[in-house]
Amino acid sequence: MAEAITDIETRLRHCGLRPTRQRIALADLLFAKGDRHLTVEELHEEATFAGVPVSLATVYNTLHQFTEAGLIRVLAVESARTYFDTNISDHHHFFVEGRNQVLDIPVSNLQIDNLPEAPEGMEIAHVDVIIRLREKKS
Repeated sequence: MAEAITDIETRLRHCGLRPTRQRIALADLLFAKGDRHLTVEELHEEATFAGVPVSLATVYNTLHQFTEAGLIRVLAVESARTYFDTNISDHHHFFVEGRNQVLDIPVSNLQIDNLPEAPEGMEIAHVDVIIRLREKKS
């Protein structure tokens, strides 16, 4: 566990974030299970269950700090719910309606052609594709 904490501290420092106790604890929860998609509420629930004393506002602020530092990505799947993705590589997503579940689509499985030219002075930074799924009705 000490190695993991040191690694997280190093990652935070490398991204320009001070490794506070709460940031380390949240980063550990966030990254310990590999690539995944979480909402603020889900991470707060995990923190509470793990005995990490942290408010919902602190989780919200920390996730946004991690996003600005490039540690995670924001996925705006629905207007009422934002997901945070620990996989920052180029990839796309399935969203399972009714389950509020986000799944990765490997970038090699989808090609995007004929993108419009960016306005003058701008460049395309990233393209997010979200394919919505629902269970078939009998």
